[in-house]
Amino acid sequence: MAESRSSAGDSRAITHAQRLRSREGYFAPESVIRRLGNTPLVPFLGGGPAVLMQVAHPLVAAGVFDHSDVRRDLWRRLVHTLRALYLIAYGTKEEAERAAEVVQAVHAQVHGSTRTQLGRFPPGTPYSASDPELMLWVHATLVHASLVAYERFVDPLSREDQERYYQEMGLVARLFGTPASVIPASLADFREYFAAEINGETIAVTAPAREVADVILAARLPTPLRVFVPAHRLSTAGLLPPRLRDHYGLRWSTFHELALQLAARSMRITATPVLAVASRLAPTTGRLAA
Repeated sequence: MAESRSSAGDSRAITHAQRLRSREGYFAPESVIRRLGNTPLVPFLGGGPAVLMQVAHPLVAAGVFDHSDVRRDLWRRLVHTLRALYLIAYGTKEEAERAAEVVQAVHAQVHGSTRTQLGRFPPGTPYSASDPELMLWVHATLVHASLVAYERFVDPLSREDQERYYQEMGLVARLFGTPASVIPASLADFREYFAAEINGETIAVTAPAREVADVILAARLPTPLRVFVPAHRLSTAGLLPPRLRDHYGLRWSTFHELALQLAARSMRITATPVLAVASRLAPTTGRLAA
């Protein structure tokens, strides 16, 4: 790739439309990961439940809570994650690898030990954002939430496309540093793993997770995105596995279900301008996270 294209100052000049046509990255224009990523409904309706599922692992919650000011930093960190995911899906290989390296560098700084009993984990339990099992769980929540959001609010996917998406997301996980040895080999294997985790003894909603949920549900989104707040709040509760929704204390009823469908329909109509925001996710410097 020419130096001018790879420079930090020019990355923002590449439009989203140009990136959609590009074959310079890890994923081709016809890839399923690009199809899902090209609708803002997936990150905006699937992002909230993904985060709440992530922090339902007590050690993930401890890492988030101990290494950031949740109420001040959470949205900034989510934006950094979206930037990295965007560049991996639509950027050049150089951009994707640089974005992944920055995320890994941030993860390397997140480690410690629990201060109180969190679920089944006693005080003093060590944790690390670079722990393969924790990395796998975070990856799993992104896969699950993205598939559910897309199929529920955009279009159903064939079994073949679901599998393709899962395999493509496996590459994303490996770029972020998740060892291939811990990633389930197929979508069927993944679903067995995910169900076992959701119904097992490890995943538990703790006090730190509830504080993160309060921030997510408050939805202090940037001004251009505030029109999506109702859909965001409803989807955050509605797309959670029922067991976790109950543990977070989130009410759900037929009325909520109907309201979610209406909010998602309204968002689909008004969402096109958000793609302009997505096209500007490429950072102006090599630094994605502070």
